[in-house]
Amino acid sequence: MKCKLLLPALALLAAFACPAPAGAADAPAASAADRARALVDNLHPLSGDVAVPGAQATLQLKPGYGFLQAADAQRVLTKLWGNPPDDKVLGMILPSTDPATVMDGHAWAVVVTYVDDGYVSDEDASRIDYDELLRNMQKATQARNAERVKQGYPAVELLGWAEPPHYDAASHKLYWARDIEFKRPDGSMGGRTLNYAIRVLGRQGYLSLDAVAPIGELAKVRADMPAVLAMTDFDAGQRYADYNPRTDKLAAYGIAALVAGGIAAKAGLFAKLGVILLALKKFIILGVAAVAAAFRKLFKRKPAQR
Repeated sequence: MKCKLLLPALALLAAFACPAPAGAADAPAASAADRARALVDNLHPLSGDVAVPGAQATLQLKPGYGFLQAADAQRVLTKLWGNPPDDKVLGMILPSTDPATVMDGHAWAVVVTYVDDGYVSDEDASRIDYDELLRNMQKATQARNAERVKQGYPAVELLGWAEPPHYDAASHKLYWARDIEFKRPDGSMGGRTLNYAIRVLGRQGYLSLDAVAPIGELAKVRADMPAVLAMTDFDAGQRYADYNPRTDKLAAYGIAALVAGGIAAKAGLFAKLGVILLALKKFIILGVAAVAAAFRKLFKRKPAQR
């Protein structure tokens, strides 16, 4: 029996299993549902001002928003959404303080990580041609599809910007959204998803906030993300303006590489958020770190002499 495509949902209890044949005992499914409910019941979202350990940053959560700390977020990703452990996940922002939000197929969630590659110069921000960058990203994504399919992963097509990149030079925050389609190895459509990315630049690296939602939820995500953007910042002494070129590390890439590299470096995040599910785990984890490295190499420049 072939597994059916499971479409956008942030809360599928047995997402990677084929549905049971007609007449099969339903006890295992009930047991899985019970375990999922028990997990959700033991989540403890925080509200208000929340420190993000490991990033020297603080989230000033507005009323109505919640934050799962690293341990809870990782439990959701691994136990509820069936993904491999990832100790780089520092937490998860929810559009509610109700932990059951992780079971809502129409909600979004934002996974928070931190990249300590150094201070990312924004000198190239005003010179980037994002239309050309998109075309290059589409070609690079397409070029990798043969290898992905060969390895048993779905082909990926970058359809375009769902939200063109915007960089705020005053707050040193960058955001954009991509419209992405997954296809099965046989070429049939695997589903579309929205990947909304936020990067908050700091003195020693950047906060990476990635929200994934069904493409039909773009209007809602677009309306909510400015609030997420506004309530995220580094602590005093670790902000972008605190950079000291004499003592601090300079990243080997700029703004363009953050946008271009995102399609590769964060593709696995689609699986973590349980949005595009092709029924088998091997179809979820895309294994595209090599592409991310290629993008970084493309945009790499020599650090400034000190």
